[in-house]
Amino acid sequence: MSADVRQKFAMAICTIAISVLCAGCVQTTPAPNAPSVSGDRAIADAFRSKRSAVQVQGEGVVTRILSDDNDGARHQRFIVRLESGQTLLIAHNIDVAPRLPAIRPGDSVAFYGEYAWNSEGGVIHWTHHDPDGQHVAGWLRLNGSTYQ
Repeated sequence: MSADVRQKFAMAICTIAISVLCAGCVQTTPAPNAPSVSGDRAIADAFRSKRSAVQVQGEGVVTRILSDDNDGARHQRFIVRLESGQTLLIAHNIDVAPRLPAIRPGDSVAFYGEYAWNSEGGVIHWTHHDPDGQHVAGWLRLNGSTYQ
């Protein structure tokens, strides 16, 4: 094998190796404009500092089922209590995503959505995909099923 062929072969191997190493660094979900946090402590920090537009992930126990909000886009609404004791209103857009069926107090619900501050603990919305592809897709998980 000539030196030129060996050099091209070595460059090809290096290119493949770099591509494989960098593949794990590529972000496959569009980055939100807002910071992303996870867990009770991070959500409590957002509440304490009165921050909104924070992408959050967590889990809570349903304490109350509220009537649907039918003003504009329809939202299924319920209250969850985090392990920390903080409560959150979950407002899940049912014009875009499926309703959580048969949800009841005592159910554990995991969530990924956008936190909006209010004096009662906050609201989680954007718990669904964005049909326009402009917002990070959120979700709700109940009894092993994901709704988005």
